[in-house]
Amino acid sequence: MAASCVAVLLTSLSLPLLLLVAYKRWRRGRAARHVMVVVLGDVGRSPRMQYHALSLAKGGFSVTLLGFCNSKPHDELLQNDRIQIVSLPELQRLAVGPHIFQYGVKVVFQAVHLLWKLMCWEPAAYIFLQNPPGLPAIAICWFVGCLCGSKLVTDWHNYGYSILGLGHGPRHCLVLLAKWYEKICGRLSHLNLCVTNAMREDLAENWGIRDALGPATPALREAGPNLLCIQGPLRTLGPGLGEVSLHGARCSERDGDTSWRAASPFEDEDFSILLAALEKFEQLILDGENLPSLVCVITGKGPLKEYYSRLIDQKCFQHIQVCTPWLEAEDYPLLLGSADLGVCLHKSSSGLDLPMKVVDMFGCCLPVCALDFQCLHELVKHEENGLVFEDSEELAAQLQMLFSKFPDPAGKLNQFRKNLQESEQLRWDESWKQTVLPLVMDM
Repeated sequence: MAASCVAVLLTSLSLPLLLLVAYKRWRRGRAARHVMVVVLGDVGRSPRMQYHALSLAKGGFSVTLLGFCNSKPHDELLQNDRIQIVSLPELQRLAVGPHIFQYGVKVVFQAVHLLWKLMCWEPAAYIFLQNPPGLPAIAICWFVGCLCGSKLVTDWHNYGYSILGLGHGPRHCLVLLAKWYEKICGRLSHLNLCVTNAMREDLAENWGIRDALGPATPALREAGPNLLCIQGPLRTLGPGLGEVSLHGARCSERDGDTSWRAASPFEDEDFSILLAALEKFEQLILDGENLPSLVCVITGKGPLKEYYSRLIDQKCFQHIQVCTPWLEAEDYPLLLGSADLGVCLHKSSSGLDLPMKVVDMFGCCLPVCALDFQCLHELVKHEENGLVFEDSEELAAQLQMLFSKFPDPAGKLNQFRKNLQESEQLRWDESWKQTVLPLVMDM
Protein backbone atom coordinates (compact mmCIF):
# COMPACT_ATOMS: atom_id res chain seq x y z
CA MET A 1 0.00 0.00 0.00
CA ALA A 2 2.80 2.40 0.95
CA ALA A 3 4.67 1.62 -2.25
CA SER A 4 1.56 2.37 -4.28
CA CYS A 5 1.11 5.72 -2.54
CA VAL A 6 4.73 6.66 -3.21
CA ALA A 7 4.38 5.70 -6.89
CA VAL A 8 1.21 7.78 -7.21
CA LEU A 9 2.92 10.73 -5.53
CA LEU A 10 5.98 10.53 -7.80
CA THR A 11 3.79 10.24 -10.86
CA SER A 12 1.76 13.26 -9.77
CA LEU A 13 4.90 15.31 -9.27
CA SER A 14 6.63 14.24 -12.48
CA LEU A 15 3.64 14.45 -14.82
CA PRO A 16 3.55 18.29 -14.96
CA LEU A 17 7.31 18.36 -15.64
CA LEU A 18 6.97 15.75 -18.43
CA LEU A 19 4.07 17.68 -19.96
CA LEU A 20 6.11 20.90 -19.80
CA VAL A 21 9.09 19.20 -21.44
CA ALA A 22 6.89 17.76 -24.19
CA TYR A 23 5.31 21.17 -24.79
CA LYS A 24 8.69 22.91 -24.93
CA ARG A 25 10.08 20.32 -27.35
CA TRP A 26 7.00 20.80 -29.55
CA ARG A 27 7.58 24.55 -29.53
CA ARG A 28 11.34 24.25 -30.08
CA GLY A 29 10.88 24.01 -33.84
CA ARG A 30 9.18 27.37 -33.66
CA ALA A 31 12.02 28.80 -31.52
CA ALA A 32 15.01 27.80 -33.65
CA ARG A 33 16.00 31.46 -33.86
CA HIS A 34 15.80 32.11 -30.12
CA VAL A 35 18.84 32.17 -27.81
CA MET A 36 19.08 32.43 -24.02
CA VAL A 37 22.15 34.32 -22.75
CA VAL A 38 22.71 33.58 -19.05
CA VAL A 39 24.84 35.68 -16.70
CA LEU A 40 24.71 34.72 -13.04
CA GLY A 41 26.15 38.15 -12.33
CA ASP A 42 25.58 41.81 -13.15
CA VAL A 43 24.60 42.17 -16.81
CA GLY A 44 25.84 45.77 -16.93
CA ARG A 45 29.32 44.64 -15.88
CA SER A 46 29.47 41.64 -18.23
CA PRO A 47 30.63 43.23 -21.49
CA ARG A 48 31.42 40.01 -23.38
CA MET A 49 27.92 38.63 -22.79
CA GLN A 50 26.45 41.94 -23.92
CA TYR A 51 28.55 41.60 -27.08
CA HIS A 52 27.27 38.04 -27.61
CA ALA A 53 23.67 39.22 -27.23
CA LEU A 54 24.15 42.05 -29.72
CA SER A 55 25.94 39.83 -32.24
CA LEU A 56 23.24 37.17 -31.98
CA ALA A 57 20.57 39.81 -32.53
CA LYS A 58 22.44 41.11 -35.59
CA GLY A 59 22.59 37.50 -36.81
CA GLY A 60 18.80 37.31 -36.86
CA PHE A 61 18.20 35.65 -33.49
CA SER A 62 15.80 36.80 -30.81
CA VAL A 63 17.70 36.97 -27.52
CA THR A 64 16.61 36.66 -23.91
CA LEU A 65 19.35 37.89 -21.58
CA LEU A 66 19.04 36.66 -17.99
CA GLY A 67 21.10 38.15 -15.18
CA PHE A 68 21.30 40.54 -12.26
CA CYS A 69 20.35 44.10 -13.15
CA ASN A 70 22.50 46.03 -10.69
CA SER A 71 23.95 48.47 -13.23
CA LYS A 72 22.70 49.79 -16.53
CA PRO A 73 23.61 47.85 -19.68
CA HIS A 74 24.68 49.72 -22.77
CA ASP A 75 21.98 51.72 -24.61
CA GLU A 76 22.57 49.72 -27.80
CA LEU A 77 21.43 46.65 -25.89
CA LEU A 78 18.41 48.35 -24.33
CA GLN A 79 17.23 49.80 -27.62
CA ASN A 80 17.45 46.56 -29.61
CA ASP A 81 13.95 45.15 -30.10
CA ARG A 82 15.38 41.65 -30.61
CA ILE A 83 16.84 41.58 -27.08
CA GLN A 84 14.79 41.15 -23.92
CA ILE A 85 16.48 41.46 -20.53
CA VAL A 86 15.03 39.32 -17.74
CA SER A 87 16.13 40.18 -14.21
CA LEU A 88 17.19 37.41 -11.84
CA PRO A 89 16.80 38.08 -8.10
CA GLU A 90 20.07 38.24 -6.19
CA LEU A 91 20.03 36.66 -2.74
CA GLN A 92 22.13 38.62 -0.28
CA ARG A 93 24.33 36.67 2.10
CA LEU A 94 22.52 35.46 5.19
CA ALA A 95 23.54 36.97 8.50
CA VAL A 96 23.27 33.69 10.41
CA GLY A 97 25.08 30.36 10.33
CA PRO A 98 28.57 29.38 9.18
CA HIS A 99 29.89 30.64 5.86
CA ILE A 100 29.57 27.28 4.12
CA PHE A 101 25.88 27.14 5.12
CA GLN A 102 25.28 30.66 3.80
CA TYR A 103 27.00 29.77 0.54
CA GLY A 104 24.98 26.57 0.21
CA VAL A 105 21.68 28.38 0.71
CA LYS A 106 22.65 30.93 -1.94
CA VAL A 107 23.60 28.22 -4.46
CA VAL A 108 20.34 26.32 -3.90
CA PHE A 109 18.29 29.51 -4.24
CA GLN A 110 20.05 30.42 -7.50
CA ALA A 111 19.70 26.89 -8.86
CA VAL A 112 15.95 26.68 -8.19
CA HIS A 113 15.21 30.15 -9.53
CA LEU A 114 17.37 29.77 -12.64
CA LEU A 115 15.78 26.39 -13.40
CA TRP A 116 12.33 27.91 -13.03
CA LYS A 117 13.13 30.84 -15.33
CA LEU A 118 14.70 28.69 -18.03
CA MET A 119 11.91 26.10 -18.00
CA CYS A 120 9.06 28.57 -17.98
CA TRP A 121 10.47 30.89 -20.64
CA GLU A 122 10.21 30.45 -24.39
CA PRO A 123 12.34 27.47 -25.48
CA ALA A 124 15.71 28.29 -27.02
CA ALA A 125 17.83 26.63 -29.65
CA TYR A 126 20.99 27.69 -27.80
CA ILE A 127 21.94 28.70 -24.27
CA PHE A 128 25.01 30.97 -24.01
CA LEU A 129 26.46 30.86 -20.49
CA GLN A 130 29.14 33.01 -18.88
CA ASN A 131 31.63 31.20 -16.65
CA PRO A 132 32.46 32.24 -13.99
CA PRO A 133 30.21 32.19 -12.14
CA GLY A 134 29.35 28.66 -13.20
CA LEU A 135 28.11 27.23 -9.90
CA PRO A 136 25.27 26.24 -10.17
CA ALA A 137 24.58 27.66 -13.64
CA ILE A 138 26.52 25.13 -15.77
CA ALA A 139 24.63 22.09 -14.45
CA ILE A 140 21.26 23.86 -14.57
CA CYS A 141 21.73 25.09 -18.15
CA TRP A 142 22.92 21.64 -19.26
CA PHE A 143 19.93 19.97 -17.58
CA VAL A 144 17.47 22.35 -19.23
CA GLY A 145 19.22 21.81 -22.54
CA CYS A 146 18.79 18.04 -22.20
CA LEU A 147 15.09 18.41 -21.43
CA CYS A 148 14.32 20.98 -24.10
CA GLY A 149 16.83 20.14 -26.83
CA SER A 150 18.93 23.33 -26.40
CA LYS A 151 22.66 23.41 -27.24
CA LEU A 152 24.91 24.77 -24.46
CA VAL A 153 27.68 27.27 -25.29
CA THR A 154 30.01 28.20 -22.41
CA ASP A 155 32.15 31.35 -22.59
CA TRP A 156 35.13 30.81 -20.28
CA HIS A 157 36.35 34.14 -18.87
CA ASN A 158 38.33 32.55 -16.03
CA TYR A 159 37.97 29.72 -13.52
CA GLY A 160 35.39 30.28 -10.81
CA TYR A 161 37.25 28.18 -8.24
CA SER A 162 40.40 30.32 -8.61
CA ILE A 163 38.39 33.49 -7.90
CA LEU A 164 36.78 31.82 -4.88
CA GLY A 165 40.28 30.89 -3.72
CA LEU A 166 41.27 34.57 -3.53
CA GLY A 167 39.31 34.94 -0.32
CA HIS A 168 39.52 31.43 1.13
CA GLY A 169 42.86 30.05 -0.01
CA PRO A 170 43.41 27.29 -2.59
CA ARG A 171 42.90 24.34 -0.19
CA HIS A 172 39.60 25.44 1.34
CA CYS A 173 36.83 22.84 1.09
CA LEU A 174 34.59 25.25 -0.84
CA VAL A 175 37.35 25.94 -3.36
CA LEU A 176 38.09 22.24 -3.84
CA LEU A 177 34.37 21.49 -4.26
CA ALA A 178 34.00 24.33 -6.78
CA LYS A 179 37.01 23.06 -8.74
CA TRP A 180 35.62 19.52 -8.88
CA TYR A 181 32.21 20.81 -9.99
CA GLU A 182 33.69 23.11 -12.63
CA LYS A 183 35.96 20.42 -14.02
CA ILE A 184 33.16 17.84 -14.30
CA CYS A 185 30.40 20.13 -15.55
CA GLY A 186 32.70 22.13 -17.79
CA ARG A 187 32.84 19.14 -20.16
CA LEU A 188 29.09 19.19 -20.77
CA SER A 189 28.99 22.09 -23.24
CA HIS A 190 28.51 21.58 -26.97
CA LEU A 191 30.79 24.56 -27.69
CA ASN A 192 33.36 26.30 -25.48
CA LEU A 193 34.69 29.81 -26.02
CA CYS A 194 37.70 31.22 -24.20
CA VAL A 195 39.73 34.42 -24.13
CA THR A 196 43.34 33.20 -24.32
CA ASN A 197 45.49 30.48 -25.85
CA ALA A 198 46.75 29.71 -22.35
CA MET A 199 43.23 28.93 -21.14
CA ARG A 200 42.52 26.92 -24.29
CA GLU A 201 45.59 24.78 -23.63
CA ASP A 202 44.79 24.38 -19.93
CA LEU A 203 41.21 23.30 -20.69
CA ALA A 204 42.51 20.71 -23.13
CA GLU A 205 45.36 19.35 -21.00
CA ASN A 206 43.95 19.48 -17.47
CA TRP A 207 40.17 19.52 -17.91
CA GLY A 208 39.72 16.96 -20.67
CA ILE A 209 38.14 19.42 -23.11
CA ARG A 210 39.96 18.27 -26.24
CA ASP A 211 40.22 19.39 -29.86
CA ALA A 212 41.10 22.91 -28.82
CA LEU A 213 41.06 25.74 -31.35
CA GLY A 214 43.56 28.60 -31.25
CA PRO A 215 42.90 32.32 -31.81
CA ALA A 216 39.90 32.72 -34.02
CA THR A 217 40.60 32.93 -37.74
CA PRO A 218 38.38 31.84 -40.63
CA ALA A 219 40.91 29.19 -41.79
CA LEU A 220 40.97 27.40 -38.43
CA ARG A 221 37.23 26.92 -38.33
CA GLU A 222 37.40 24.00 -40.76
CA ALA A 223 38.98 21.81 -38.07
CA GLY A 224 35.58 21.63 -36.37
CA PRO A 225 36.71 21.57 -32.71
CA ASN A 226 34.50 22.50 -29.79
CA LEU A 227 36.78 25.07 -28.20
CA LEU A 228 37.21 28.51 -29.69
CA CYS A 229 39.52 31.28 -28.47
CA ILE A 230 38.26 34.77 -29.25
CA GLN A 231 40.19 37.82 -28.14
CA GLY A 232 37.65 40.55 -28.76
CA PRO A 233 36.03 42.86 -28.27
CA LEU A 234 38.01 45.75 -29.66
CA ARG A 235 35.28 48.29 -29.19
CA THR A 236 33.99 49.69 -25.93
CA LEU A 237 30.54 49.04 -24.53
CA GLY A 238 30.88 49.94 -20.89
CA PRO A 239 32.94 50.16 -17.72
CA GLY A 240 35.73 47.67 -17.31
CA LEU A 241 37.37 46.54 -14.11
CA GLY A 242 40.57 47.67 -12.47
CA GLU A 243 42.10 49.88 -15.09
CA VAL A 244 43.88 53.20 -14.91
CA SER A 245 44.25 55.78 -17.65
CA LEU A 246 46.84 58.50 -17.27
CA HIS A 247 47.11 61.89 -18.91
CA GLY A 248 50.06 64.19 -19.02
CA ALA A 249 49.19 67.52 -17.48
CA ARG A 250 46.04 65.72 -16.58
CA CYS A 251 45.66 62.08 -15.68
CA SER A 252 42.56 60.03 -16.21
CA GLU A 253 42.71 56.98 -14.03
CA ARG A 254 39.99 54.42 -14.45
CA ASP A 255 39.48 51.71 -11.87
CA GLY A 256 36.49 49.42 -11.53
CA ASP A 257 34.71 47.86 -8.58
CA THR A 258 37.09 45.01 -7.93
CA SER A 259 39.98 47.42 -7.51
CA TRP A 260 38.66 48.76 -4.25
CA ARG A 261 40.23 45.94 -2.24
CA ALA A 262 42.78 45.77 0.53
CA ALA A 263 46.19 44.56 -0.59
CA SER A 264 46.83 40.94 0.36
CA PRO A 265 48.36 37.81 -1.24
CA PHE A 266 44.85 36.64 -2.18
CA GLU A 267 43.74 39.76 -4.00
CA ASP A 268 43.79 39.94 -7.79
CA GLU A 269 44.28 43.72 -7.96
CA ASP A 270 46.59 45.56 -5.58
CA PHE A 271 45.61 49.20 -5.68
CA SER A 272 48.49 50.17 -3.41
CA ILE A 273 50.88 49.61 -6.35
CA LEU A 274 49.38 52.58 -8.15
CA LEU A 275 49.31 54.81 -5.09
CA ALA A 276 52.98 54.09 -4.39
CA ALA A 277 53.89 54.86 -8.01
CA LEU A 278 51.96 58.14 -7.90
CA GLU A 279 53.77 59.10 -4.69
CA LYS A 280 57.12 58.53 -6.41
CA PHE A 281 55.95 60.53 -9.42
CA GLU A 282 54.89 63.39 -7.14
CA GLN A 283 58.26 63.36 -5.37
CA LEU A 284 60.06 63.60 -8.70
CA ILE A 285 58.11 66.77 -9.48
CA LEU A 286 58.90 68.19 -6.04
CA ASP A 287 62.57 67.40 -6.65
CA GLY A 288 62.55 69.57 -9.76
CA GLU A 289 61.93 67.01 -12.53
CA ASN A 290 60.24 68.50 -15.60
CA LEU A 291 57.07 66.40 -15.39
CA PRO A 292 53.41 67.37 -15.91
CA SER A 293 50.82 67.47 -13.18
CA LEU A 294 48.21 64.71 -13.27
CA VAL A 295 44.44 64.51 -12.87
CA CYS A 296 43.31 60.97 -12.01
CA VAL A 297 39.74 59.73 -12.40
CA ILE A 298 38.99 56.51 -10.50
CA THR A 299 35.57 54.89 -10.88
CA GLY A 300 34.05 52.06 -8.91
CA LYS A 301 31.52 51.08 -6.27
CA GLY A 302 33.42 48.37 -4.40
CA PRO A 303 33.26 47.83 -0.63
CA LEU A 304 36.71 49.35 0.01
CA LYS A 305 36.17 52.51 -2.01
CA GLU A 306 35.71 54.55 1.15
CA TYR A 307 38.89 53.09 2.63
CA TYR A 308 40.98 54.01 -0.39
CA SER A 309 39.31 57.42 -0.69
CA ARG A 310 40.48 58.22 2.84
CA LEU A 311 43.94 56.89 1.99
CA ILE A 312 44.13 59.12 -1.08
CA ASP A 313 43.06 62.14 0.98
CA GLN A 314 45.86 61.44 3.44
CA LYS A 315 48.45 61.62 0.64
CA CYS A 316 47.93 65.38 0.26
CA PHE A 317 49.10 65.35 -3.34
CA GLN A 318 50.16 68.76 -4.64
CA HIS A 319 50.57 67.90 -8.34
CA ILE A 320 48.13 64.98 -8.65
CA GLN A 321 44.38 65.43 -8.42
CA VAL A 322 42.26 62.31 -7.87
CA CYS A 323 38.52 62.11 -8.65
CA THR A 324 36.29 59.07 -7.96
CA PRO A 325 33.02 59.27 -9.96
CA TRP A 326 30.94 56.38 -11.27
CA LEU A 327 30.51 56.51 -15.05
CA GLU A 328 27.65 55.18 -17.13
CA ALA A 329 28.54 52.91 -20.04
CA GLU A 330 28.13 55.69 -22.60
CA ASP A 331 30.61 57.95 -20.78
CA TYR A 332 33.32 55.32 -20.34
CA PRO A 333 34.72 55.35 -23.90
CA LEU A 334 34.78 59.16 -23.76
CA LEU A 335 37.03 58.94 -20.72
CA LEU A 336 39.33 56.41 -22.36
CA GLY A 337 39.40 58.41 -25.57
CA SER A 338 40.56 61.51 -23.70
CA ALA A 339 43.36 59.72 -21.83
CA ASP A 340 47.01 59.40 -22.83
CA LEU A 341 47.94 56.22 -20.99
CA GLY A 342 46.10 53.31 -19.42
CA VAL A 343 47.38 51.41 -16.38
CA CYS A 344 46.08 47.91 -15.63
CA LEU A 345 46.51 46.37 -12.16
CA HIS A 346 44.82 43.06 -12.97
CA LYS A 347 46.79 40.00 -11.75
CA SER A 348 44.36 37.20 -12.76
CA SER A 349 43.37 34.59 -10.19
CA SER A 350 44.22 31.77 -12.60
CA GLY A 351 46.83 33.49 -14.78
CA LEU A 352 44.83 32.35 -17.81
CA ASP A 353 42.39 35.18 -18.53
CA LEU A 354 42.85 38.57 -20.17
CA PRO A 355 41.90 41.90 -18.59
CA MET A 356 38.90 43.26 -20.50
CA LYS A 357 39.94 46.70 -19.33
CA VAL A 358 42.99 46.54 -21.60
CA VAL A 359 40.87 45.32 -24.51
CA ASP A 360 38.58 48.31 -24.02
CA MET A 361 41.56 50.66 -23.85
CA PHE A 362 43.03 49.23 -27.03
CA GLY A 363 39.61 49.65 -28.63
CA CYS A 364 40.02 53.37 -27.96
CA CYS A 365 43.65 53.23 -29.19
CA LEU A 366 44.86 53.95 -25.66
CA PRO A 367 48.36 52.60 -24.81
CA VAL A 368 48.76 50.83 -21.46
CA CYS A 369 51.15 49.99 -18.68
CA ALA A 370 50.04 46.61 -17.33
CA LEU A 371 51.00 44.53 -14.31
CA ASP A 372 52.63 41.38 -15.64
CA PHE A 373 51.11 37.89 -15.31
CA GLN A 374 51.29 34.56 -17.13
CA CYS A 375 49.49 35.16 -20.45
CA LEU A 376 49.38 38.95 -20.60
CA HIS A 377 51.76 38.85 -23.58
CA GLU A 378 48.88 37.55 -25.72
CA LEU A 379 47.40 41.04 -25.52
CA VAL A 380 50.01 43.57 -24.33
CA LYS A 381 53.16 43.65 -26.47
CA HIS A 382 55.95 45.22 -24.43
CA GLU A 383 57.46 48.27 -26.18
CA GLU A 384 54.89 47.93 -29.00
CA ASN A 385 51.44 48.90 -27.72
CA GLY A 386 52.46 49.54 -24.11
CA LEU A 387 54.71 48.50 -21.26
CA VAL A 388 54.66 45.70 -18.69
CA PHE A 389 55.70 46.27 -15.06
CA GLU A 390 56.31 44.09 -12.01
CA ASP A 391 55.91 46.51 -9.09
CA SER A 392 55.38 50.13 -8.09
CA GLU A 393 59.07 50.99 -8.61
CA GLU A 394 58.94 49.87 -12.23
CA LEU A 395 55.59 51.55 -12.83
CA ALA A 396 56.90 54.85 -11.44
CA ALA A 397 59.96 54.61 -13.71
CA GLN A 398 57.72 53.98 -16.72
CA LEU A 399 55.52 56.96 -15.88
CA GLN A 400 58.61 59.13 -15.55
CA MET A 401 59.95 57.98 -18.91
CA LEU A 402 56.65 58.30 -20.78
CA PHE A 403 55.83 61.76 -19.46
CA SER A 404 59.35 63.26 -19.27
CA LYS A 405 58.93 65.15 -22.55
CA PHE A 406 55.15 65.35 -22.68
CA PRO A 407 53.61 66.12 -25.11
CA ASP A 408 56.30 65.00 -27.53
CA PRO A 409 54.92 63.91 -30.97
CA ALA A 410 57.94 61.65 -31.36
CA GLY A 411 57.61 60.15 -27.88
CA LYS A 412 56.73 56.57 -26.98
CA LEU A 413 53.15 57.38 -26.06
CA ASN A 414 52.37 58.63 -29.56
CA GLN A 415 54.28 55.72 -31.08
CA PHE A 416 52.27 53.21 -29.05
CA ARG A 417 49.03 54.91 -30.09
CA LYS A 418 50.08 54.91 -33.73
CA ASN A 419 50.87 51.20 -33.53
CA LEU A 420 47.40 50.53 -32.13
CA GLN A 421 45.76 52.58 -34.86
CA GLU A 422 47.68 50.72 -37.55
CA SER A 423 47.12 47.24 -36.11
CA GLU A 424 44.99 44.94 -38.25
CA GLN A 425 43.24 43.16 -35.39
CA LEU A 426 39.67 42.11 -36.11
CA ARG A 427 36.98 43.97 -34.27
CA TRP A 428 34.45 41.97 -32.26
CA ASP A 429 31.70 42.04 -34.89
CA GLU A 430 33.92 40.79 -37.71
CA SER A 431 35.61 38.15 -35.53
CA TRP A 432 32.30 36.89 -34.12
CA LYS A 433 30.66 36.69 -37.53
CA GLN A 434 33.57 34.77 -39.05
CA THR A 435 34.12 32.34 -36.18
CA VAL A 436 31.33 31.96 -33.61
CA LEU A 437 28.30 32.29 -35.88
CA PRO A 438 29.29 29.49 -38.31
CA LEU A 439 30.07 27.15 -35.40
CA VAL A 440 26.73 27.90 -33.77
CA MET A 441 24.86 27.31 -37.00
CA ASP A 442 26.67 23.97 -37.51
CA MET A 443 25.80 22.55 -34.07
